[in-house]
Amino acid sequence: MSTPESFTRAFGAPRALIGMLHVGALPGTPRAHEPLAALITRAVAEARVYQGAGFTALAIENMHDRPYLKGTVGPEIVAAMTAIGSAVRREVPLPLGVQVLAGANREALAVALACGASFVRAEGYVFAHVADEGLIEASSGELLRYRRAIGAEHIAVLTDIKKKHSAHAITADVSLVETAQAAEFFLADGVVVTGSATGVAASAAEVRDVAAAVDIGVFVGSGLTPANVGSFMSAHGFIVGSSVKQGGLWSNAIDPAACAAMGRAFAALGA
Repeated sequence: MSTPESFTRAFGAPRALIGMLHVGALPGTPRAHEPLAALITRAVAEARVYQGAGFTALAIENMHDRPYLKGTVGPEIVAAMTAIGSAVRREVPLPLGVQVLAGANREALAVALACGASFVRAEGYVFAHVADEGLIEASSGELLRYRRAIGAEHIAVLTDIKKKHSAHAITADVSLVETAQAAEFFLADGVVVTGSATGVAASAAEVRDVAAAVDIGVFVGSGLTPANVGSFMSAHGFIVGSSVKQGGLWSNAIDPAACAAMGRAFAALGA
Protein backbone atom coordinates (compact mmCIF):
# COMPACT_ATOMS: atom_id res chain seq x y z
CA MET A 1 0.00 0.00 0.00
CA SER A 2 1.51 3.32 -1.05
CA THR A 3 0.76 6.40 1.03
CA PRO A 4 -0.18 9.65 -0.74
CA GLU A 5 1.87 12.69 0.19
CA SER A 6 -1.20 14.67 1.27
CA PHE A 7 -2.12 11.89 3.69
CA THR A 8 1.33 11.89 5.27
CA ARG A 9 1.22 15.68 5.63
CA ALA A 10 -2.09 15.51 7.46
CA PHE A 11 -1.49 12.44 9.61
CA GLY A 12 2.28 11.95 9.82
CA ALA A 13 2.09 8.19 9.29
CA PRO A 14 1.13 5.61 6.63
CA ARG A 15 -2.17 4.86 8.40
CA ALA A 16 -4.46 6.73 10.79
CA LEU A 17 -7.00 5.65 13.39
CA ILE A 18 -9.39 8.57 13.85
CA GLY A 19 -11.63 8.80 16.90
CA MET A 20 -14.90 10.69 16.52
CA LEU A 21 -15.81 13.33 19.09
CA HIS A 22 -19.56 13.73 18.69
CA VAL A 23 -19.83 17.02 20.54
CA GLY A 24 -23.01 17.72 22.50
CA ALA A 25 -25.87 19.70 21.00
CA LEU A 26 -24.60 23.21 20.31
CA PRO A 27 -26.22 26.56 21.16
CA GLY A 28 -29.51 27.23 19.39
CA THR A 29 -30.12 23.66 18.20
CA PRO A 30 -33.26 21.75 19.25
CA ARG A 31 -31.60 19.51 21.84
CA ALA A 32 -29.13 22.00 23.32
CA HIS A 33 -29.27 21.93 27.11
CA GLU A 34 -25.69 22.12 28.39
CA PRO A 35 -23.39 25.14 28.65
CA LEU A 36 -20.55 25.26 26.17
CA ALA A 37 -18.02 24.80 28.96
CA ALA A 38 -19.50 21.38 29.74
CA LEU A 39 -19.33 20.35 26.08
CA ILE A 40 -15.68 21.39 25.94
CA THR A 41 -14.82 19.47 29.12
CA ARG A 42 -16.42 16.26 27.80
CA ALA A 43 -14.79 16.55 24.37
CA VAL A 44 -11.35 16.98 25.92
CA ALA A 45 -11.93 14.03 28.26
CA GLU A 46 -12.97 11.80 25.36
CA ALA A 47 -9.98 12.96 23.32
CA ARG A 48 -7.70 11.85 26.15
CA VAL A 49 -9.33 8.42 26.20
CA TYR A 50 -8.74 8.04 22.47
CA GLN A 51 -5.13 9.14 22.81
CA GLY A 52 -4.51 6.68 25.64
CA ALA A 53 -6.03 3.86 23.59
CA GLY A 54 -3.60 4.40 20.71
CA PHE A 55 -5.76 6.40 18.33
CA THR A 56 -3.59 8.59 16.11
CA ALA A 57 -6.03 11.37 15.17
CA LEU A 58 -9.36 12.89 16.22
CA ALA A 59 -12.33 14.55 14.55
CA ILE A 60 -15.06 16.78 15.98
CA GLU A 61 -18.57 16.64 14.56
CA ASN A 62 -21.84 18.31 15.55
CA MET A 63 -23.91 15.15 15.19
CA HIS A 64 -26.17 16.00 18.14
CA ASP A 65 -27.43 19.13 16.32
CA ARG A 66 -30.22 17.22 14.52
CA PRO A 67 -32.25 17.99 12.55
CA TYR A 68 -29.49 19.57 10.52
CA LEU A 69 -29.54 22.63 8.34
CA LYS A 70 -28.54 22.08 4.71
CA GLY A 71 -25.23 23.47 3.54
CA THR A 72 -24.78 26.13 6.20
CA VAL A 73 -24.86 26.85 9.92
CA GLY A 74 -25.03 30.02 11.97
CA PRO A 75 -22.10 31.88 13.52
CA GLU A 76 -22.96 30.43 16.93
CA ILE A 77 -22.14 26.94 15.63
CA VAL A 78 -18.88 28.07 14.02
CA ALA A 79 -17.87 29.81 17.25
CA ALA A 80 -18.75 26.82 19.44
CA MET A 81 -16.98 24.32 17.21
CA THR A 82 -13.90 26.55 17.14
CA ALA A 83 -13.88 26.77 20.94
CA ILE A 84 -14.20 23.00 21.27
CA GLY A 85 -11.58 22.30 18.60
CA SER A 86 -9.13 24.75 20.14
CA ALA A 87 -9.48 23.16 23.57
CA VAL A 88 -9.00 19.66 22.16
CA ARG A 89 -5.93 20.74 20.19
CA ARG A 90 -4.45 22.44 23.25
CA GLU A 91 -4.89 19.43 25.52
CA VAL A 92 -4.41 16.52 23.10
CA PRO A 93 -1.96 17.36 20.31
CA LEU A 94 -3.09 14.76 17.78
CA PRO A 95 -4.07 15.68 14.19
CA LEU A 96 -7.62 16.99 14.33
CA GLY A 97 -10.42 17.00 11.78
CA VAL A 98 -13.66 18.97 11.55
CA GLN A 99 -17.04 18.08 10.09
CA VAL A 100 -20.01 20.44 10.31
CA LEU A 101 -23.37 18.92 9.45
CA ALA A 102 -25.01 18.97 7.11
CA GLY A 103 -22.65 19.81 4.29
CA ALA A 104 -21.49 23.05 5.91
CA ASN A 105 -18.09 22.55 4.33
CA ARG A 106 -16.97 26.18 4.20
CA GLU A 107 -17.79 26.59 7.88
CA ALA A 108 -15.80 23.43 8.65
CA LEU A 109 -12.78 24.88 6.86
CA ALA A 110 -13.09 28.12 8.79
CA VAL A 111 -13.24 26.21 12.09
CA ALA A 112 -10.28 24.05 11.07
CA LEU A 113 -8.14 27.06 10.20
CA ALA A 114 -9.01 28.86 13.43
CA CYS A 115 -8.29 25.94 15.74
CA GLY A 116 -5.26 24.47 13.95
CA ALA A 117 -6.92 21.34 12.60
CA SER A 118 -5.36 19.22 9.86
CA PHE A 119 -8.37 18.13 7.80
CA VAL A 120 -12.08 18.52 7.16
CA ARG A 121 -14.64 15.93 6.13
CA ALA A 122 -16.88 17.31 3.42
CA GLU A 123 -20.24 16.23 2.04
CA GLY A 124 -21.55 16.81 -1.45
CA TYR A 125 -18.14 17.38 -3.01
CA VAL A 126 -18.91 15.98 -6.47
CA PHE A 127 -22.14 15.03 -8.26
CA ALA A 128 -25.35 15.27 -6.18
CA HIS A 129 -27.48 13.14 -3.89
CA VAL A 130 -30.67 13.34 -1.89
CA ALA A 131 -29.92 13.35 1.82
CA ASP A 132 -32.16 13.57 4.88
CA GLU A 133 -31.92 17.34 4.51
CA GLY A 134 -32.85 17.39 0.82
CA LEU A 135 -30.88 17.76 -2.39
CA ILE A 136 -27.14 18.16 -1.79
CA GLU A 137 -25.24 19.45 -4.82
CA ALA A 138 -21.53 19.48 -5.67
CA SER A 139 -19.47 22.02 -3.72
CA SER A 140 -15.87 21.36 -4.71
CA GLY A 141 -15.35 24.38 -6.94
CA GLU A 142 -16.59 26.84 -4.35
CA LEU A 143 -14.95 25.02 -1.45
CA LEU A 144 -11.43 24.88 -2.84
CA ARG A 145 -11.58 28.52 -3.94
CA TYR A 146 -12.63 29.41 -0.40
CA ARG A 147 -9.78 27.29 1.00
CA ARG A 148 -7.32 29.21 -1.13
CA ALA A 149 -8.85 32.60 -0.32
CA ILE A 150 -8.50 32.11 3.46
CA GLY A 151 -5.01 30.64 3.28
CA ALA A 152 -6.05 27.15 4.36
CA GLU A 153 -4.47 25.07 1.60
CA HIS A 154 -2.52 23.07 4.20
CA ILE A 155 -5.83 21.66 5.46
CA ALA A 156 -6.73 18.41 3.72
CA VAL A 157 -10.25 17.96 2.32
CA LEU A 158 -11.64 14.44 2.70
CA THR A 159 -14.96 13.79 1.05
CA ASP A 160 -17.64 11.16 1.39
CA ILE A 161 -18.60 9.41 -1.83
CA LYS A 162 -22.03 7.82 -2.25
CA LYS A 163 -22.71 9.21 1.21
CA LYS A 164 -24.57 7.26 3.90
CA HIS A 165 -28.12 8.26 4.92
CA SER A 166 -28.74 9.28 1.31
CA ALA A 167 -30.45 8.19 -1.89
CA HIS A 168 -28.28 7.97 -5.00
CA ALA A 169 -30.84 7.20 -7.69
CA ILE A 170 -29.98 10.38 -9.57
CA THR A 171 -26.40 9.13 -9.98
CA ALA A 172 -27.25 5.44 -10.32
CA ASP A 173 -25.29 5.29 -13.59
CA VAL A 174 -22.14 6.54 -11.82
CA SER A 175 -20.31 3.87 -9.85
CA LEU A 176 -18.60 4.31 -6.50
CA VAL A 177 -15.21 4.04 -8.20
CA GLU A 178 -16.17 6.63 -10.81
CA THR A 179 -17.33 8.95 -8.03
CA ALA A 180 -13.99 8.52 -6.26
CA GLN A 181 -12.12 9.24 -9.48
CA ALA A 182 -14.20 12.38 -9.99
CA ALA A 183 -13.35 13.53 -6.47
CA GLU A 184 -9.68 12.96 -7.18
CA PHE A 185 -9.94 14.84 -10.49
CA PHE A 186 -11.56 17.72 -8.59
CA LEU A 187 -8.55 17.80 -6.24
CA ALA A 188 -9.89 16.13 -3.09
CA ASP A 189 -7.16 14.94 -0.73
CA GLY A 190 -9.03 11.81 0.26
CA VAL A 191 -12.29 9.91 -0.13
CA VAL A 192 -14.43 8.29 2.55
CA VAL A 193 -16.25 5.02 1.87
CA THR A 194 -19.12 4.10 4.21
CA GLY A 195 -22.00 1.72 4.66
CA SER A 196 -25.58 2.82 4.16
CA ALA A 197 -25.94 4.39 7.62
CA THR A 198 -24.03 5.31 10.76
CA GLY A 199 -22.62 2.15 12.32
CA VAL A 200 -23.18 0.03 9.19
CA ALA A 201 -19.97 -1.46 7.85
CA ALA A 202 -18.60 -0.53 4.46
CA SER A 203 -17.89 -3.21 1.86
CA ALA A 204 -14.30 -4.41 1.98
CA ALA A 205 -14.47 -5.15 -1.75
CA GLU A 206 -15.64 -1.62 -2.52
CA VAL A 207 -12.84 -0.15 -0.43
CA ARG A 208 -10.31 -2.28 -2.32
CA ASP A 209 -11.75 -1.19 -5.65
CA VAL A 210 -11.60 2.48 -4.72
CA ALA A 211 -8.05 2.18 -3.36
CA ALA A 212 -6.94 0.55 -6.61
CA ALA A 213 -8.53 3.30 -8.69
CA VAL A 214 -7.24 6.50 -7.04
CA ASP A 215 -3.94 7.88 -5.80
CA ILE A 216 -5.35 9.83 -2.87
CA GLY A 217 -6.11 8.74 0.67
CA VAL A 218 -8.91 6.21 1.13
CA PHE A 219 -10.81 6.17 4.43
CA VAL A 220 -13.34 3.75 5.88
CA GLY A 221 -16.01 5.88 7.53
CA SER A 222 -18.57 3.66 9.24
CA GLY A 223 -19.10 0.33 10.96
CA LEU A 224 -15.52 -0.38 11.96
CA THR A 225 -14.91 -2.82 14.82
CA PRO A 226 -11.87 -4.65 16.17
CA ALA A 227 -13.20 -7.77 14.44
CA ASN A 228 -13.46 -6.31 10.93
CA VAL A 229 -10.77 -3.62 10.72
CA GLY A 230 -8.32 -6.18 9.32
CA SER A 231 -10.61 -6.61 6.30
CA PHE A 232 -9.78 -3.07 5.18
CA MET A 233 -6.01 -3.32 4.75
CA SER A 234 -6.22 -1.39 1.48
CA ALA A 235 -7.42 1.73 3.33
CA HIS A 236 -5.19 4.45 4.73
CA GLY A 237 -7.54 5.82 7.37
CA PHE A 238 -10.12 4.38 9.75
CA ILE A 239 -12.79 6.67 11.19
CA VAL A 240 -14.36 5.16 14.30
CA GLY A 241 -17.33 6.38 16.34
CA SER A 242 -20.23 4.03 17.08
CA SER A 243 -18.36 0.87 18.05
CA VAL A 244 -16.34 2.63 20.77
CA LYS A 245 -19.43 4.04 22.48
CA GLN A 246 -21.36 2.25 25.21
CA GLY A 247 -23.66 -0.30 23.61
CA GLY A 248 -22.22 0.50 20.18
CA LEU A 249 -24.51 3.53 19.82
CA TRP A 250 -22.97 6.77 18.55
CA SER A 251 -24.99 8.98 20.91
CA ASN A 252 -23.85 7.19 24.08
CA ALA A 253 -20.82 7.96 26.23
CA ILE A 254 -17.44 6.69 25.16
CA ASP A 255 -16.41 3.19 26.30
CA PRO A 256 -12.71 3.14 27.30
CA ALA A 257 -12.50 -0.66 27.04
CA ALA A 258 -13.93 -0.61 23.51
CA CYS A 259 -11.49 2.15 22.57
CA ALA A 260 -8.58 0.10 23.89
CA ALA A 261 -9.73 -2.93 21.91
CA MET A 262 -9.90 -0.88 18.72
CA GLY A 263 -6.48 0.59 19.39
CA ARG A 264 -5.01 -2.88 19.75
CA ALA A 265 -6.67 -4.08 16.55
CA PHE A 266 -5.30 -1.09 14.66
CA ALA A 267 -1.79 -1.61 16.05
CA ALA A 268 -1.93 -5.22 14.85
CA LEU A 269 -2.31 -4.00 11.25
CA GLY A 270 1.24 -2.62 11.32
CA ALA A 271 2.42 0.17 9.02
